[in-house]
Amino acid sequence: MRKIINSPDRVVEEMMEGYISAYSRYYKKHPRVNGVLLKEHRKNKVALVIGGGSGHEPMFSGFVGKGLADAAACGNIFASPDPNTVYETAKAVNQGKGVIFVYGCYAGDNLNFDMGEEFLNDEGIKTSHVRVWDDVASAPKERIEDRRGIAGDVFVIKTAGAACDAGLGLEEVTRVTEKARDNTKTVGVATAPAQLPGIDKPIFELPEGEIEYGMGLHGERGVLRTEWQEADVLAEKMYDQIMEDADLKAGDEVCVLVNGLGSTTITELAIVFRKVRELLVRDGIRIHDTDLNSYCTSQEMGGFSITLFKLDEELKKYYDMPCYCPFYAKGELTGAGIAPDEDSSKEEEEEPEFDETDVEAARIVRSKEGELKELNAADARNMLLYIADKIIAKKPYLTEIDSAIGDGDHGIGMAGGMQKAKRKLLSMEEDNNAYAVFEAAGKAMLLSMGGASGVIFGSLYLAGAKGMELKPVLTAEDLAQMERKSLAAIQERGKAAPGDKTMVDALVPAVEAMESSCADGLLEMLKNAEAAAKQGVEDTKKYQAKFGRAKSLMERAIGYQDAGATSVWLIIQGMREFVEDKLIDL
Repeated sequence: MRKIINSPDRVVEEMMEGYISAYSRYYKKHPRVNGVLLKEHRKNKVALVIGGGSGHEPMFSGFVGKGLADAAACGNIFASPDPNTVYETAKAVNQGKGVIFVYGCYAGDNLNFDMGEEFLNDEGIKTSHVRVWDDVASAPKERIEDRRGIAGDVFVIKTAGAACDAGLGLEEVTRVTEKARDNTKTVGVATAPAQLPGIDKPIFELPEGEIEYGMGLHGERGVLRTEWQEADVLAEKMYDQIMEDADLKAGDEVCVLVNGLGSTTITELAIVFRKVRELLVRDGIRIHDTDLNSYCTSQEMGGFSITLFKLDEELKKYYDMPCYCPFYAKGELTGAGIAPDEDSSKEEEEEPEFDETDVEAARIVRSKEGELKELNAADARNMLLYIADKIIAKKPYLTEIDSAIGDGDHGIGMAGGMQKAKRKLLSMEEDNNAYAVFEAAGKAMLLSMGGASGVIFGSLYLAGAKGMELKPVLTAEDLAQMERKSLAAIQERGKAAPGDKTMVDALVPAVEAMESSCADGLLEMLKNAEAAAKQGVEDTKKYQAKFGRAKSLMERAIGYQDAGATSVWLIIQGMREFVEDKLIDL
């Protein structure tokens, strides 16, 4: 992996120069050491100094701010600051009321911060420290002082800053901060390694399909290397381990942090939280506040941690006090403290956009065996159900095609839309209007899919059927007329023409084939339309894209088929298979 740096020896120095200049309204750098100082730091109160190795951004320098730390002593990547940096940084913000240090419990940090404290004490400056040891996987309860500090730093620093703001003396600030530390429990897992700037190899090796369970922040081994597991399985395992260690019971109140380790997306963190919330609700534990973010990272390491911070009235008071820095804020405007409803466990679950487990094919019933000469309402409904299952089964194929020149979401979008259409069709009461079947399926797709595909492919069914007089049976001519009407609406909305590398490249020749051969009967018409659509898909390989994500690729898009055109071909193929009585086992 190539890092965006200059010299590996100047990474922290240049990072701090850029960081402090970017946020110069808030910060200044210590003139002699790598210390980040809050310009408007506390006056006549206990000073809070945090610190540790760099590379865990935004921790630690990113948690200097109003209501948070007055300063951060920063070491090299994943390395503790030296005693002089600790000493100089703290001395710069000392107000004569004492200094409290908060940092993760690691041997290097413990030694260097202790030595920095000694230097300060020699000058008559009172100090105390709270070592964060929230990682329950790193040591058993009886050796709690050997545990590492990981994402729980966030809650401990937030509480310590509020206690300092409240004007408490050094001894009381320390008591409150220790209480916050002892009420904070975390477990983390790593799914991919990180790489230090200037080093050729990652800091640890992790084979495909494996994870490190109980991972720290520096690439230290976890307590267990295990096979990859789905989010819900991992989240429940981590939750259970926290609950074994924590003094939590029904009626208690917690703050939750699902923290990314560097390359984990908010999408993934949110999926984890939904399971954690389900488990907390099950156990009768109330959620006071939640954070889904990457506060305590390890360069680009993959993975996440779950932290539970148990509140009482005292800790809640300090947690809800306002704070602000460029990466973290709490207070009145953030809405902290809104607890879930008492009956939240009974809330109706939202239907997912695409449920990977909902792949059971519908039972397809045709009005007769053999070739169909026309489509009654029941046949139209069953044909669209068959097409929906066909597209859902082709999701990986469509995703692969779209990934070549697009953003890879076409398969998911089409499968999701067809899933909604399928559910609508299955729930419909008997209707003697064949057009109404197409209209219902198209509307379900249009309202659920999102993106351009939702409007376009929803219109493929909806636009041609909408407003048509009731008709119990559709002939080949009716179907051709309906698709011509849909094509006109699609082109009016999307403005695409043949040659633009869109679904229109398959739909235009398909509709033309329908119109020219509808007199030959329904099956022959659909055979011709399918062949025309397939050729249209092949033709898209010759074109540059004029719409969508592939537009920016220009000539680089040549040689690849369009995913939307492919979906049109598959839909018409499904129509032909149903009418010919040659259904494919999906």
